Amino acid sequence: MTGDGSIAEDFLAQIGSRIRALRQQRGLTMQQLADNASISRRLLTQIEHGQANPSLVAITRIARQLGTDFTSLLDGAADSPGPVEVFGSQDRVLVWTSAAGSTSHLLVATSPRRTADLWLWHLLPDDAYQGRADPSHSQELFYVMDGVLTIRTGDVEVDVPAGSASRLQSDRTYSYHNHGSDPVVFVRTVSLSAS
Repeated sequence: MTGDGSIAEDFLAQIGSRIRALRQQRGLTMQQLADNASISRRLLTQIEHGQANPSLVAITRIARQLGTDFTSLLDGAADSPGPVEVFGSQDRVLVWTSAAGSTSHLLVATSPRRTADLWLWHLLPDDAYQGRADPSHSQELFYVMDGVLTIRTGDVEVDVPAGSASRLQSDRTYSYHNHGSDPVVFVRTVSLSAS
């Protein structure tokens, strides 16, 4: 099975509900927020109803226009409780799944502005994820714990074996693949450019 899978329904519903509440709290119309975030009103409507499959970059843009950040949309937190926060396994947010059973969990993101995220991925054999281009100069960092992760962008395809790290310029379309017979487990850090 290959394909880009889908964003988890619970995640979409939670984000949509939180965006709608914040938009209404701030007295913004859907059109005003959509214009400010440079997305269509139709997409915003679908996001608020948990029916869209938006890019995480689009969600981040909406959050910024609402005076908050990506992480706060997930948990409603306004401020960090202290200089160090610990996030346990119960705090993981399932963001993406594939029909084959591959998963991607958001472990933690920087706050108050989403500039970096830490993810845990399980990519099953013969499965793939198709990524969308991030803002210009954005990067992704990987550390493969099990299996061999294949990263493809354009005509370039690179294998990253267990115990190795890699860096991807993610301001272009890219994909992750598992061509092996065992699951690939890896952590990914997304560093979004302010562009």
